[in-house]
Amino acid sequence: MDFIQTIVLSLVQGLSEFLPISSSAHLILVPKLTDWTDQGLAFDVVVHLGTLSAIVFYYRAIIRILIQDFFYSVVKIQTIGQSKLAWGVLLGTIPVGLAGLIFKDFIELNLRSTEVIAYSTLVFGLLLGFSSWVDAKNQQPRSEISWQDVGFIGVMQALALIPGTSRSGITITAGLLMGLSKNMSTQFAFLLSIPVITLSALLMLLELYQQPQLVDWSMLVVGFLVAAISAYLTVVFFIKLLDTIGLVPFVIYRIILGVLLLAI
Repeated sequence: MDFIQTIVLSLVQGLSEFLPISSSAHLILVPKLTDWTDQGLAFDVVVHLGTLSAIVFYYRAIIRILIQDFFYSVVKIQTIGQSKLAWGVLLGTIPVGLAGLIFKDFIELNLRSTEVIAYSTLVFGLLLGFSSWVDAKNQQPRSEISWQDVGFIGVMQALALIPGTSRSGITITAGLLMGLSKNMSTQFAFLLSIPVITLSALLMLLELYQQPQLVDWSMLVVGFLVAAISAYLTVVFFIKLLDTIGLVPFVIYRIILGVLLLAI
């Protein structure tokens, strides 16, 4: 990988990881459309760690409270403070973890084509638009998450294994369909990303350990920094602008991208 390729792919990962547009789809498509060589597993690990560090840093205060209340709830065997949200993040990760272990090889072999990405971009983009419409009609959005919310959002998150779906997009969609507010849906979606990205990075590290590769450490450092900074800025501005711009621009983007991919 050269410097330009490193910067572009790191930015793609950082900008698209937490926006409802699918980072996996863009990381598959950019090399295909530019005829670049595959970026390699080591680079994928590094940019995922970059986006993970960004979301952990952004939610550092909340994460501290979640961890503290989680352990208190275990010791006292009762709900304390934000322990329900902490348990929700853990339990909501189980479906995507199981689906990833069961269907990993099938997805790698059959679902990484441009056509699959195009259709999933369109279908889940339209579903995002529908959830935005449901939210607009909802006069009393909830800011407290229930166990039913956790179960539904967790199951829906498993669909994000299909390239083009968008993990943040499908979890925000699920939250809105369950009647949660945009802010609560987004917060829970982003908190759910922490164990998911962590597990993904660990699996890639294990695979990298089993299949060692020659790496350019300077490019990996650049990739980590660019992905981390761009991801953090994306989260900051997305959350600040969510009530102003809503989700419709991302729906339009997904429809245009899906149509262009089908045309290509």
